Parts: sequence; C-alpha cells; structure tokens
Amino acid sequence: MLRTEIEKALEVLKNGGVILYPTDTVWGLGCDATNEAAVSKINEIKGRSNDKSFIVLLDSDAKLQSYVTEIPDVAYDLIEYAEHPLTIVFPGARNLAKNVINEDGSVGVRIVKHDFCQQLIQRFRKPLTSTSANISGEPAPRFFDEISAEIKEAADYVVDLEQDLRIERKPSTIMKLAPGGQFSFIRR
Repeated sequence: MLRTEIEKALEVLKNGGVILYPTDTVWGLGCDATNEAAVSKINEIKGRSNDKSFIVLLDSDAKLQSYVTEIPDVAYDLIEYAEHPLTIVFPGARNLAKNVINEDGSVGVRIVKHDFCQQLIQRFRKPLTSTSANISGEPAPRFFDEISAEIKEAADYVVDLEQDLRIERKPSTIMKLAPGGQFSFIRR
C-alpha cells in the first residue's frame, strides 16, 4: 500500500499538482518546492497571500547544500539530536520557487523522519513544500477527519495512508539559524 500511494503522489507532483498527505507533524498540503505555479495553487487553496513562505521538506541533511548557501556545522548536530520534528530557518535559500522563500532570502527546512515522506521525496528527487491542511487563519487539523471538505476537494490527490490514525501530532519546533551558528526559537 505504501508503494502504491508513493507512486500515485509522485505522478501528481511531477504534473505540478498538490497533494494532501500525512507528515511527521500535522497533515499537510504539499507540492514541488521548485514549481512556482504549484506553490501558488496551495496559496489559493488556503486563501493566503503569496508573500507567506513555506516549510520545505527534505529526506536527508545531505541535500541541504543544494537548497541553502551556508550551513553552519551546528545545523547537522541539531538535526541529528532533535527528539521532535525540527524546522531550521536558514539564510541564503537557493534553487527553490521564489514564492517558497522568505522576503529576507531565508527558508525553513525540515528533514523528515516519516516513512511515506522520506520515500516520496527520495523518489521525487526534489524538496516538497509543507503547510498545514487548513484554510489560512483556522486551526491546524490534529487528525485527518478534522480537515475541511473544502481542502480535501481542492487537493489533486489525497494520500490514502494514516487517515484513521489517532496519534495527535504537533507542528514542528522552528529555529532560526544565523551563518555563524547563533540560533533563536521562532516556535517551540
């Protein structure tokens, strides 16, 4: 079943579509993080402005250098030892759709530790966007059945995994990392 769902999601992503999928945090809306039109479609679905940035998901910290210009050594330690999902905001984003990147040129990246996400990103060979599966301003859904029909219908594909899972997951911790390795928390 996992392989089938990866294949279906992969086809949608390759065609510039949006998927509704389980992550290591909350259910998310995702697309090719290098495809500006696909990213705009997520903003339309959520009813949010194009100037809000996204979290980008990667399957391995080895791929960070493809999307971030400066990676302080402490970043690898933070990723390795994080006990909960951790998003790190790095300066100097590159090779991503411009509507994924913050106005200051930074980007939030999370290395996922979730089978479906890891395998999907590995097969896709590009980063995914991730944003909670809700209309902008509304609470993030804790479970699949809390996602509005409007969101489910707007996605090009709804991944048929973990829909009955009742483990409450929380959004990731977000840290901002400066080139020298100094960091601050944005969300704990």
